[in-house]
Amino acid sequence: MTEGDVVLTPLPQADGQVKNRPAVVLRLMPPHGNLLVCGVSTQVHQEVVGFDETIKPGDADFASSGLKAPSLMRRSHVR
Repeated sequence: MTEGDVVLTPLPQADGQVKNRPAVVLRLMPPHGNLLVCGVSTQVHQEVVGFDETIKPGDADFASSGLKAPSLMRRSHVR
C-alpha cells in the first residue's frame, strides 16, 4: 500500500452506521501501520467547490484507482 492508493476501510456514515467505503491513502503513519485517509463518495452533486477534489474517468489515474464512477475526495472526511 502506498500514498495515493484507493482502499476500502470502515468509515462512519451520516446515519451513524459504519460501512466499508473507499478512501484515498493520504499518508502512511509508521511505526504502527496507521493510515491517514480521505473518504471518497460518488455523490458528486454534493461537491463543495474549492474544497472537495473530483475524480473523473478522464483523469490519467482513474482507471488504476479501482473506482467505478466519477467520485469526490471529501476533504471533510479525513480520518
